[in-house]
Amino acid sequence: MAVASLVLGIISLVMGLFGGWMIGLPCGIVGIILAVVAKKKAPSGMATAGLVLSIIGLILCAIVLVACYACLGGSAGIAACAEAMS
Repeated sequence: MAVASLVLGIISLVMGLFGGWMIGLPCGIVGIILAVVAKKKAPSGMATAGLVLSIIGLILCAIVLVACYACLGGSAGIAACAEAMS
């Protein structure tokens, strides 16, 4: 489970860096769950690394998601304003 959480944490982090939040968010959530279960069964450094990477990846994906919606909302507001002026 520790290895799986580490792999999912890495995937979540990479997807967050490259804008793949649709894949990164679920991977981060599952990675956190697996890391917590692995730490309860047998505490190891790999489980801790998986937990940290999953948390960082999840936060990064959430930031990208919020930024995407903010850009869409901003562009819709600009389009509505431009339409009203013409």
